[in-house]
Amino acid sequence: MTSPSATQQSYPYQNQPIWSRSEKAIARRAFDAALGRELHEVIQEAKKRASQIQQSSDLWDLEHYLTQRRREIDRKYDYRNSRLTDVFGKLLHEGWLEEKELHGLREDKLRPIRSCAKLLAEDAA
Repeated sequence: MTSPSATQQSYPYQNQPIWSRSEKAIARRAFDAALGRELHEVIQEAKKRASQIQQSSDLWDLEHYLTQRRREIDRKYDYRNSRLTDVFGKLLHEGWLEEKELHGLREDKLRPIRSCAKLLAEDAA
């Protein structure tokens, strides 16, 4: 007798697909690339703001910016398997990730990722 988690098309938890080893590797590369791009943008903006500091209030404005961005990034980049499709959908919508970076994921992962990105785009419109 096989357990539900042992079969390829059954899911151990409701609405949570099973990620194969190769899909996990693809997801990790895509996740790290998107995070790297977003962090690079934060670094560039921080350098720009730091170069324009004239008074102490500017310093605290920079600190506030960095704290806010860290919180946003910490909330957004959640690498739990149960959250990855939503995370990737948001990253696609925001432009930090391109769908081609997810090449190799099965359709049971891509469908909810695309759906999430589409819903976010509709909400923004």
